Amino acid sequence: MTSTAPSPGTPDSSLLDLAPVIPVVIVNDVATAVPMARALVAGGLPAIEVTFRTPAAADAIRAIADEVPDAVVGAGTVLTPEQVETAVAAGSRFLVTPGWTDRLLGALDASGLPYLPGVSTTSEVVALLERGVEEMKFFPAEAAGGTAYLKALASPLPRARFCPTGGVNASNALGYLSLPNVGCVGGTWMLPPDALEAGDWARVESLAREAAALRR
Repeated sequence: MTSTAPSPGTPDSSLLDLAPVIPVVIVNDVATAVPMARALVAGGLPAIEVTFRTPAAADAIRAIADEVPDAVVGAGTVLTPEQVETAVAAGSRFLVTPGWTDRLLGALDASGLPYLPGVSTTSEVVALLERGVEEMKFFPAEAAGGTAYLKALASPLPRARFCPTGGVNASNALGYLSLPNVGCVGGTWMLPPDALEAGDWARVESLAREAAALRR
């Protein structure tokens, strides 16, 4: 995320501080987007990352932005400047990438939205800090070294804050959240496929509430 003040329509505080968990959502059917978002918000998870992994993603973001005013909906798995433009046009309030290039970072900056560029190495973190970017996605968290890796970064790179995503679940989330350089985590465990398929939004809300209760 950029270190500048949020633009109108974006979170007033850091995205990392809105809730301990950001649900990472893959939407196949736009019709599920709004009830799913309402369940997550009711459970205490207002920041929702809708990934650009399906053709329905942009329409899902638009539907949530239009119909769930308490949701802070953003776009994830953003890989190109064109996807940045699509996400902004759909009503995204933040952007998340699994990694970054100079071209993509330029588009993220130009969007005016808060963003979390993905990193998995120390050099990537240092390069972003050099550009004034202090909040990042650590991905794929478990495969890239997990809590031990992030703990090792805290002392030499104290300005960097992370949202670890990738292999984070209900059993290990608190371990990440206990680290001083972790603001929140991203995950999918509050969105089990069988609950989504059945439209069991009460279960999603219950799991979201449990996730929202994960505090240091």
